[in-house]
Amino acid sequence: MKTTVNTGKAPAAIGPYVQAVKAGGLVITSGQLPIDPATGAFPEGIQAQTRQSLTNVKAILEEAGLTMDDVLKTTVFLSDMNNFAAMNEVYATFFTSFPARSAVEVARLPKDALVEIEVIAAL
Repeated sequence: MKTTVNTGKAPAAIGPYVQAVKAGGLVITSGQLPIDPATGAFPEGIQAQTRQSLTNVKAILEEAGLTMDDVLKTTVFLSDMNNFAAMNEVYATFFTSFPARSAVEVARLPKDALVEIEVIAAL
C-alpha cells in the first residue's frame, strides 16, 4: 500500500506528481527544485539553491516522521558539474551520517534551476 506525503513547508508539485510516496517502509521523494515555498522563487547561486532544495527535502521527510539521518540514498542533478564542490560544501551540512549518493550533470533542469535533489529514506 502506498500513501502520499505532502507539506506546505515545501513547494507544491509543478506537474502530475506528488512531493513523496510512502511504501514498503520507504519514503521516496520527487526531485526537489530550489523553490522557496514562501515566495515561489529560486535563491541565487548554487550554494543557496542546494540549501533550499535540501530544506525542501527535509520538510517533506519531517512530514513523514523522518529526519535527514533516515536518508539511504540521494540523487543530485546539477546543471553544471563545475558547481560540484560548492554544492558539496552545503550538502555536507545536512547530514550527520552520509547516505549513498549519485551526482550527475544534466542538460537542463526545470525552470533552469542549478540543482535538483531527490532522496530515498527508510521509515
